[in-house]
Amino acid sequence: MLDSFLLAFTALFSIVNPLAMALIFSQVTADSSPRDRARLAGLVSLYSAIVMLTALWAGAYVLNFFGVSMAALRIAGGFVVAERAWALLTAPERHEARKQEQAAPTGDNDRLAESAFFPMTIPFTTGPGTISVAIALGSTRPTGGAGGLMEFFIGMSGAALAIAALIWLSYRSADRIVAFLGPTRVRVLTRLFAFLLFCVGVQILLTGVLDAFPLLSQRG
Repeated sequence: MLDSFLLAFTALFSIVNPLAMALIFSQVTADSSPRDRARLAGLVSLYSAIVMLTALWAGAYVLNFFGVSMAALRIAGGFVVAERAWALLTAPERHEARKQEQAAPTGDNDRLAESAFFPMTIPFTTGPGTISVAIALGSTRPTGGAGGLMEFFIGMSGAALAIAALIWLSYRSADRIVAFLGPTRVRVLTRLFAFLLFCVGVQILLTGVLDAFPLLSQRG
């Protein structure tokens, strides 16, 4: 359970990066009152939890329903995760610029609250990258007994809920994070966690390759 939690938490934190997104959230909601910003932060964290949990629980099963094997899912998912991590590692500024464009302010507080799901949750906070990572993580579920599967999903779900809580804290305290960290320190943290995410993607990819070609693991 702990291994599943740590794996999912590291991967999801790297791709969601609530600290960096808090900087953009602060700019986007600069004209809103503290009460409206707190309400928006709560809604975004709630919707983000739903998106991540749905992708973790159902994503792999849906793809399996359409005939995608577990090995193929792991190979594709690992490749996507590694590619996303590489983009974050080499060009975090481009990622931040795209996120800021996705969450362009509406200019009206009521409209801003209504946009908590789109675009503030999808694609700004938990977009296609996060969904891909969550599906890839769900594909690593054990194939043994029900006990191991239950521990796996409890650990993964706990990580998703922890990330949602961090989203709420980061967005709610966006001004303080901006004052304390600033963009330079956030980019340093982004690169650090992006490297960890890259390692997670390679591991998922390697697991898929070994599943597809079991003789490779026997030779090793």
